[in-house]
Amino acid sequence: MRDENIAQNIAKALSAGAGLQPVPSTGTDYKSAPAVTNVLEIGPGMGVLTKYLLQNPKILLKVVEIDTESVAYLNKNYPDLTVISDDFLKMNLDNLFDGNFSIIGNFPYNISSQILFKMLEYRNDIPVLVGMFQKEVAERVASKHGNKTYGILSVLLQAFYDIEYLFTVHEHVFSPPPKVKSAVIRLTRNTRENLNCDEKLFFKVVKTAFNQRRKTLRNALSVIFDKTLLTDSIFDKRAEQLTVEDFEKITSTFSS
Repeated sequence: MRDENIAQNIAKALSAGAGLQPVPSTGTDYKSAPAVTNVLEIGPGMGVLTKYLLQNPKILLKVVEIDTESVAYLNKNYPDLTVISDDFLKMNLDNLFDGNFSIIGNFPYNISSQILFKMLEYRNDIPVLVGMFQKEVAERVASKHGNKTYGILSVLLQAFYDIEYLFTVHEHVFSPPPKVKSAVIRLTRNTRENLNCDEKLFFKVVKTAFNQRRKTLRNALSVIFDKTLLTDSIFDKRAEQLTVEDFEKITSTFSS
């Protein structure tokens, strides 16, 4: 990424989401912020984003990087930085920090959805995520019900996070330029501690409904429920028309 302003804006988006933004009158006063916020950066590469995160004295930063050349570069240029040479998707995050931690990164597009699903597993430990994604993925995650981009990721993530589409990143800021546009989004943990239904069944209902999104829910969900029980008018709708609460209500009806 050649545009330093983009990297700065991503770092600022995390700081704002975690309550670490500078006081406007001085621009550098962090005294009103929490003592320390734990942050994990995924895929820092050569540190284009890392260096701006390290400028915030309220951030305790660790980075995880799978590329050995990048790990060597980071260790050499940021000797005080904790660099974890590992695959994030295979990591156990339980003892990574003492307490909650936020996530940030210019995520590899081929695993970005997997990163979000793993975040869901640790949702009670991760209050904020700020990341750059392929634009289509970012739009899907942030999409509201009633839109064609609304899908499985939208529902599962919005069940536990408030999601903001922050800004679009154009191809020319990268070298070499990719064939797709990118976008930065922020996910902030909402107040829903648990679903009012069986969580595994909820996930299954959402996935089944969207895997046959052109069908009405009555037809799509008949593979997991007795069709004769799907009598409510809500089953006349298609998956993209339902809110998180609608899916929760349907699932609770069939939860034992």
